[in-house]
Amino acid sequence: MSMLYKSTRDDSVSVTASQAILKGLSEDGGLFVPIQIPKLDKSLEDLSKLSYQGVAYEVMKLFLDDFTEEELKNCINKAYDEKFDTDVIAPLTEADGAYFLELFHGNTIAFKDMALSILPHLMVTAAKKNNVKNKIVILTATSGDTGKAALAGFAGVEGTKIIVFYPKDGVSPIQKQQMVTQTGDNTTVFAIHGNFDDAQTGVKKIFSDKELAKEMDAAGYQFSSANSINIGRLVPQIVYYVYSYAQLLANDRIKTGDPINVVVPTGNFGNILAAFYAKQMGLPVNKLICASNSNKVLFDFFQDGAYDRNREFILTTSPSMDILISSNLERLIYFISGNDAAATKKFMDSLSTTGRYEITDEMKANLKDFYGNFASEEEDAAEIKKVYEDTGYVIDTHTAVAACVYNKYKEATKDETPAVIASTASPYKFTRSVLTAIAPDKVASDDDFELVDILSSISGVEVPKAVSEIRTAEIRHKGECDVDQMKNSVRGVLGI
Repeated sequence: MSMLYKSTRDDSVSVTASQAILKGLSEDGGLFVPIQIPKLDKSLEDLSKLSYQGVAYEVMKLFLDDFTEEELKNCINKAYDEKFDTDVIAPLTEADGAYFLELFHGNTIAFKDMALSILPHLMVTAAKKNNVKNKIVILTATSGDTGKAALAGFAGVEGTKIIVFYPKDGVSPIQKQQMVTQTGDNTTVFAIHGNFDDAQTGVKKIFSDKELAKEMDAAGYQFSSANSINIGRLVPQIVYYVYSYAQLLANDRIKTGDPINVVVPTGNFGNILAAFYAKQMGLPVNKLICASNSNKVLFDFFQDGAYDRNREFILTTSPSMDILISSNLERLIYFISGNDAAATKKFMDSLSTTGRYEITDEMKANLKDFYGNFASEEEDAAEIKKVYEDTGYVIDTHTAVAACVYNKYKEATKDETPAVIASTASPYKFTRSVLTAIAPDKVASDDDFELVDILSSISGVEVPKAVSEIRTAEIRHKGECDVDQMKNSVRGVLGI
């Protein structure tokens, strides 16, 4: 039976995997979800003998079954190649009583590379399969990492353009430098005068603008998304959780069937949702630990079942998690409601109009797989320092949020199940914050690139190529706009 995808807001919508990847978002504003989550059809022992690319194929073939074996393997091999600085793609490092799943070995040193290295290839293949003649315009809002990873993935890809919006004062200096120096004639970057939620809401409005869609089509364009709302982003993220378990098995850290806990620093909810899907596929995951920073809207949701974005937006040292509207949570809401599209639409309409919704008691009971907590700015910095002083291992601000919350979980539950912590970014992406935590006396320079060299000398870890190559790169993208001018900015780029 072919795997079809439905909208979280309309039961009548049904598309293939390749169509879902091309559309990005359903026309009703809903997110595409598989009609059922497939079970792994290879044993965990068999998976433990495979490379990352091999595991990727075994997981992704189950979700993307309208791609041929040749097409899918071609996409995988193009994505997970020498762009990554390690053959294992996503290594596990044991430190401080947990296994850190290092998802930052791609060419933009953040976990978004894991999916955005393959999404352009999936999208181009999907366009050919569906006889798409229009040029695909990737429209993306970023809180820092998605933007650069999407730009790098789509730069120079024939038949595509990519436009990225980021909050002007809401990303780290190195994140900003990575984006504004991006090469490629098909790339455009805008700083918006607002926060990430403003950017994300603006992009969603543009996607659902039917008049603009008609203008685009007449001009030979159509939109798609590289955000984690695109199922082509989410499916590749499932892979590394399966791979991490397989590696623990291969290295005799666990036995077949032993449970693990998974800890994820969480903003837009896509990364932890991928872990949830992996569990539904049969991966022996005990608890999904959702770690928030001071923007703790998800922690509050897991506490009482009420999602409320009506609160102060806090700029933190973990900016990729500075989010009050976690878009991918909609997919979980749909799942725990018993795949009830009408109910999900009501919740999302309420979020749009009042800024909040509250799930039913029955739905709350379906959240038993999750544990939520948060780390304050002070706790985050203290965790970076503690892990470094105890083990010599340097983690970034987002990973530290996860490590801190994991310690709170252990203290509360006394659960000693082996834990995999999603390490979502290189410490070099947030050098100033990391260095301030472990060696505050060394943070005298206003130049973040000077601090990179200091961190390297302290940690003994070589500066990643992704950082060294942008030090003196030409700034190519200087565009700025107000939130209400995002649509006109897109029009200007496309000449319509």
